[in-house]
Amino acid sequence: MPDRNPIWADLTPDELEFQYNPQKAFPDFAASRVDREPANKAALESLVQHRDIAYGDHPLHKLDIYPANSDRIAPVHLFYHGGYWRSQDKENFAYIAGMLVEQGITTVIANYELCPASTLDGVANSALSALEWVHRNIADYGGNPNDVTISGHSAGAHLVAEALAADWQARGIDASFIKGAVAVSGIYDPAPAMLTSVNEQLRLTPGIIERHNVEKRPLHARCRVSLFAGGLEPWHWIDQTYRYAHHLHRSGITAEVHILPEYGHFDIITPFKDPHSILGRALLAGSSQS
Repeated sequence: MPDRNPIWADLTPDELEFQYNPQKAFPDFAASRVDREPANKAALESLVQHRDIAYGDHPLHKLDIYPANSDRIAPVHLFYHGGYWRSQDKENFAYIAGMLVEQGITTVIANYELCPASTLDGVANSALSALEWVHRNIADYGGNPNDVTISGHSAGAHLVAEALAADWQARGIDASFIKGAVAVSGIYDPAPAMLTSVNEQLRLTPGIIERHNVEKRPLHARCRVSLFAGGLEPWHWIDQTYRYAHHLHRSGITAEVHILPEYGHFDIITPFKDPHSILGRALLAGSSQS
């Protein structure tokens, strides 16, 4: 049942936009991508890579694989980009592979279906299909299918939570292949997004929201989880991280929660490229390389 008294119930339309539409809270959002571009360009030009591997028939069912600099079977990390389930592309996040590959971790950056061409049902299902493909096929690229960690930013963090809640047994897979998860500045209950201008593209409905509210769904994958949010983000956005952490704790999973005071919504993923940053260490912590 929907929450009868959600914390966003008394917000004005302008307040809803500020609290639940990060581009309104951070109008200079594009600057963070510009700052990351040199590292991203270097990764695309220098790393060994297998680009646009299809994991399904949809045009966006594609992923990029960056094999580890390792002579042994490598642990694997899969990253889901953000973009409020409606934008962005895997090519803009190659810099994440740059750090992980050097640490001996085969890295996968996945695309997935986007709104409005697809609904959130299609977005989530395609993200899970990408992870299933990795488990079933990554051995062909030198990766360990039973040593997989996952991370995501913003909408991608929601997809990480979808992976933890997925019924992997129904897919014929033991959920223990997921060894760790890092979710950064996530939206875990889609309900407030339906009240913002973003819903013109998301096309959320009460039924879709109920199916994808990961603050309430049971957990099937049980692994180390680290949650992050930026201290400069609007309070309602930060609150989502605490609410999801509470859900994990109620489910018997102890999640580490980190609020990084100097970061906002869009620059918080910049430290992914640094293995010594708190975010970099979290990415490495769940794998057998740690």
